[in-house]
Amino acid sequence: MTVHVIESADDMVEVGRRLATLVRPGDLLVLKGPLGSGKTTLTRGLGAGLDVRGAVTSPTFVIARVHPSNNDGPALVHVDAYRLERFEEVDNLDLDASLPDAVTVVEWGDGKVDTLAEDRLVIELSRDEADDGVRLIRLVSVGARWQDVDLDHLFA
Repeated sequence: MTVHVIESADDMVEVGRRLATLVRPGDLLVLKGPLGSGKTTLTRGLGAGLDVRGAVTSPTFVIARVHPSNNDGPALVHVDAYRLERFEEVDNLDLDASLPDAVTVVEWGDGKVDTLAEDRLVIELSRDEADDGVRLIRLVSVGARWQDVDLDHLFA
């Protein structure tokens, strides 16, 4: 899998905006990476591209936020699973109820939301050890949904 270099926060927002052109209702995006790696910044760009209502900020303390669409597009469900330790805690969020009609992004969701959907896009983010302003991103397609999608479009 290719690792892409993201030079700035503005570039990460742009990747999110481009991702918005590829997603559709029912898509599950799982974001992995340490604190400060760009998970919320990417989601902010996705929200801008989807034209959703409300500021996309980290849902760390509220766990989940729903951002309705300002047009006919899907809502954005933005979840921070960092504080959730057990599957039951994730299950209590009822993400499966909104999943078919929304684009669902789960930060820190690896291993916690895998059973929500057979198809998902895992986005692995990290910081460049040589330059703290630079982020690295790797996309991992799980299931048939993402197999034929040109993800290189995000980095053009």
